Amino acid sequence: MPLKTDKELKLYYSISEVARMFDVNESLLRYWEKEFPMIQPKKAGGNIRQYRKEDIENIRLVYHLVKEKGLTLAGAKQRLKQNRETTVQSAEIVERLKKVREELAAMRKQLDMIV
Repeated sequence: MPLKTDKELKLYYSISEVARMFDVNESLLRYWEKEFPMIQPKKAGGNIRQYRKEDIENIRLVYHLVKEKGLTLAGAKQRLKQNRETTVQSAEIVERLKKVREELAAMRKQLDMIV
């Protein structure tokens, strides 16, 4: 899920913003936080979570493994422990391919309007 460019300047994102980015429930993010120590949002007053870009990238990895590749949480943990770098590269490739597909779909739509 690509981040919007107008939000690139933000240092912290709320749990609701992050949940919308990945189209998941906030409770799932809190659960993943407990299961994956690499996801550690800053907690402000009143236990309000503030996610940094590195937290979002870690969530993106977990999302890729669990939601896109269909691994269990145990499988995702093992994959990250065994070969995190390959997992990061795989997730980045999938993200780039999604962007290419979106661009191609937009081009096709424009061509359909011309014809």
